[in-house]
Amino acid sequence: MDARPGNIMAIVILSRGKCGLSKGITCYLVGMSVADLLVVLTSVMLNRIIAVYFPDSFLSITPVCALKSSLVYAAKDSSVWLTVAFTFDRYVAICCQKLKHKYCSKQTARGVVGTVYLLNCLRNIPLYFVLEPLYISNNIPWYCKVKSSFYTALLWIAFSHFTYIFTPLVPLILILLFNALTVRSILVASRARIALRSKKYSEDENDPEMENRRKSIILLLSISGSSVLLWMTFTVHYLYFRTANTYSYIGYNDPLYILEETGYLLLLLSCCTNTCIYAVIQNKFREEFKYLLKYPLRLFFKLLK
Repeated sequence: MDARPGNIMAIVILSRGKCGLSKGITCYLVGMSVADLLVVLTSVMLNRIIAVYFPDSFLSITPVCALKSSLVYAAKDSSVWLTVAFTFDRYVAICCQKLKHKYCSKQTARGVVGTVYLLNCLRNIPLYFVLEPLYISNNIPWYCKVKSSFYTALLWIAFSHFTYIFTPLVPLILILLFNALTVRSILVASRARIALRSKKYSEDENDPEMENRRKSIILLLSISGSSVLLWMTFTVHYLYFRTANTYSYIGYNDPLYILEETGYLLLLLSCCTNTCIYAVIQNKFREEFKYLLKYPLRLFFKLLK
């Protein structure tokens, strides 16, 4: 399934700022949607579909091929770390009241999103130099393969470990930690509020504050939880890959090859889950989605009149 229309729709809807979310949250969600769209464009479109159906295009020349690989990892890492940034923002907003007004703002969110994109682009520059030509024809280097020194040189081994510790191990740990602290804080505050309200109001009366907290927990856990689950297979493969020093496969039926491809499949699937989460959880997002779908028809009938 092509995730591009969904991501583009999410970016447009969230950018309108009519989903009942704060400007800071909206900025994070737009940044995450843009990163997910970049993952689809670089990893799915450029790196897989075009490589399969147009194998001899200029995109297969080694410098372009190496640049594509760097962009793939930069987009992928940005998507993960923006999820961490969003999770931390919600932790500060709920658990750190003194820091909330200074940190949870549109300006801070913009700065964090821009910094995440910049740092991940810079961090993945070395990947450009990991690859070398598969062969040279008429003095033109074609395709990419990983240098053998990448698996043996201490500097490249250290860089590889740093890369996969930085993404996804550290993000997964941070997401789980911030979620646990946030949920604990919400549950403690909710118990106290229920105890206070039980003395003043009947049990059947709705509490808007409790409803907002419930929706916040669902949105937070849905977005961050889906990222953790969809990255887990990729992480397990990498840990085995480095522990067993397995750098090649017997064939397409090799369980390790299947595990690796499944990990990449789930990783790429994470780029379209956020849009589904917004549509399921946020009522105003669904309303805006329906509005945008009906807008061309309204415009068409308006022109006819």
